[in-house]
Amino acid sequence: MDSNKNFNIANQLTFLRLIIVPIFLIFLFIDKRYSNIVAAFLFIIASFTDFIDGYIARKYNLVTNLGKIIDPIADKILVASALVGLVELKRIPAWIVIILLSREFAVGALRNFASTKGVVIPAGMSGKIKTTLQMISISMIIYKEKLLGVDMYYLGKILLYISVIISVLSLIDYFYKYFKKGNQN
Repeated sequence: MDSNKNFNIANQLTFLRLIIVPIFLIFLFIDKRYSNIVAAFLFIIASFTDFIDGYIARKYNLVTNLGKIIDPIADKILVASALVGLVELKRIPAWIVIILLSREFAVGALRNFASTKGVVIPAGMSGKIKTTLQMISISMIIYKEKLLGVDMYYLGKILLYISVIISVLSLIDYFYKYFKKGNQN
């Protein structure tokens, strides 16, 4: 394994996301106006690295096996940490986190099972929309302040509820894709 290839800019951004998580959580749990702003900023930066690392990896042919493994793990750690933190701070109900995390476990298990059968289930558009919507809504809920007269907390909660619906629909989509492809093999 070539360590220089694995330590490319795309993978460095993924590791940066992991490094940001505990710092973000410290500010989140301080739960003051200034710390909410800093926590939201850190979450947005970490979320942005999720989009940019994949773009860089594909554009510059920097896709590595390490990146394929660590990138989705870093994403899930970031989002799960934020969601659990928001439950602890009583900003969102626990049932939302249970649904969202259950969906992640179910999709992960299905993709792993499918791969043992030689079936690859690519990420669908609904999953990408779900991730984007979750990251935007979580940022707004963390921020918790009005911005240009808009109640970010309230809007973030609405968007999070919408992301729950999209999450369930994307779960159904993954299972549909598996059974459709699985029956062709």
